[in-house]
Amino acid sequence: MRTFLALTVLLLLSGCGYNTLQQQDEQVKATWSEVINQYQRRADLIPNLVNTVKGYAQQEQTVLLGVTNARARVGSIQATPELVNDPQAMQRFMQAQGELTGALSRLLVVAENYPQLKSDQNFRELQAQLEGTENRIAVARRRFIQATQEFNVTVRQFPTNLTAMMFGYKPKAQFTVEDEKAIAKPPAVDFGTATKK
Repeated sequence: MRTFLALTVLLLLSGCGYNTLQQQDEQVKATWSEVINQYQRRADLIPNLVNTVKGYAQQEQTVLLGVTNARARVGSIQATPELVNDPQAMQRFMQAQGELTGALSRLLVVAENYPQLKSDQNFRELQAQLEGTENRIAVARRRFIQATQEFNVTVRQFPTNLTAMMFGYKPKAQFTVEDEKAIAKPPAVDFGTATKK
């Protein structure tokens, strides 16, 4: 009887999913760290980009100030691995990153109005680095989304959902698109003549 009971407990423990939950939780944390790493890389590029544009576009102070303020808001949010366990904090983080993305887009539109700036070697290098970083952010976010999805499925799936409840594992917050309709709409392109400095 004891042997049967021990064998039953061993079989139940081997199929409980605890190790899978641990492994997937660590994977979510690792992929989140990479997302933060790439966002930090972008934030580190911004002061140099703003200063380069500032030298050419003095009258564009509103745009430059917008980028600087958006970067400050992003920097004020503590992006820790625990952020993925707090949907409201994750939403604030995503909103701040969205504001920074919008501010950077406005900055690059301003740069289009200054041919001397567009031909500046430092600006071109910074712009290329920023574009590369945006691509890295997209890849890191995709990996995080995939790792979070796998974890969330495991947390909800039977019988691992019982283990998850027992050890306090809950589904993790996921990246979401704030305004899907606005993103789905193609951008307006105006090839009219820009005001030259």
